Amino acid sequence: MIVDSHCHLDHSHLYEKLDEVVNRAQSIGIKILLTISTSLKSFEIVKTITSKYENIYGTLGIHPHETKDHVNVDKKKLQELKGRNKKIIGIGETGLDYYYQNSDKLIQKKKFIEHIEAAIDLNLPIIVHSRDAEIDTFNILNDFSSKNPKILMHCFTGSSNFSKKLLDLGAYISLSGIITFKNSIELQETASLIPVDRLLIETDSPFLAPEPKRGSMNEPSFIKYTAQKLAEIKDISYDDLIVYTSNNFIKLFSIN
Repeated sequence: MIVDSHCHLDHSHLYEKLDEVVNRAQSIGIKILLTISTSLKSFEIVKTITSKYENIYGTLGIHPHETKDHVNVDKKKLQELKGRNKKIIGIGETGLDYYYQNSDKLIQKKKFIEHIEAAIDLNLPIIVHSRDAEIDTFNILNDFSSKNPKILMHCFTGSSNFSKKLLDLGAYISLSGIITFKNSIELQETASLIPVDRLLIETDSPFLAPEPKRGSMNEPSFIKYTAQKLAEIKDISYDDLIVYTSNNFIKLFSIN
């Protein structure tokens, strides 16, 4: 069983031909997909998708880029939106992005904290985005360490030191097609040090298509290339890599 732990099926390039995308995913052994919310508009589509497909789950969150347009989405609002929807199994994508700074840093931090608080209260994992913001991301997560948040670092591209500090917080780390890129030597070295019982894999589709599909629109079925590369890096079989990453997802998200 393969799990794509992070994809954006609400994105128009995938959503417009979703049956085909899901069929191709299932044809390579993907049994579970987690489609990620990035805004309130995104969340409405995520709910539609998860209600249609039994094997697709979703999340609720505001991406750091979108926080400037969602200043009223606080902890209480997130809890209300989650409601009793059992197919919504995580909070995020949230976090900090200082590379583009599409939203003010202070707003990003405030919304990140509110997402963490909501995730803790709902006893759900929090899906974290961090780009050029390692220090602030860690410090904010560390402030909640006594409450044992369930942390998933999505599309990890950070430093080895950052990964060690996150692992000390009990975080799981998800790797994307970026590890297949020829210039990702440092990330590959970091991946080799992450314990297999803390690893997940993802596509982040329709973005970041792995080699040999780089340059094309990404989709969940391409996750096999990321899994193959990660198995090579960890010096284990492809099948073992799939077992580890799928079991980690099931454990983190409490999937029956």
